[in-house]
Amino acid sequence: MRHRVLVLTVSYSKTTGQYHSLKGTVVETIGDLTGSQAWKQSGREEHVEGETEYNAAQAKNYVEGAADRLVGKKDAVVGAITGDRQQEVSGNMRHDKGQAQQELNKPTA
Repeated sequence: MRHRVLVLTVSYSKTTGQYHSLKGTVVETIGDLTGSQAWKQSGREEHVEGETEYNAAQAKNYVEGAADRLVGKKDAVVGAITGDRQQEVSGNMRHDKGQAQQELNKPTA
């Protein structure tokens, strides 16, 4: 008997997260102004979901940056040792790209 494995991938987006966070805040504010508990609750939930998505995307991007830095450093060192200048330069560029990605996605406390 063959078993099938279902793999679900979730795509997190900082932009989508910010959108839902802001939209949730607006809906919650409308609920406050109108006295509608349903709108307040709905807005609060959407805001939290948006913040969660933003933070997940930020963490994912930070980890991807760390991976690029590690692989880039390895390639640069191997290129330097073997005299492969192209690999060394390419590795340094990947390392720098990863470092920049990490800077853009530093966790905020």
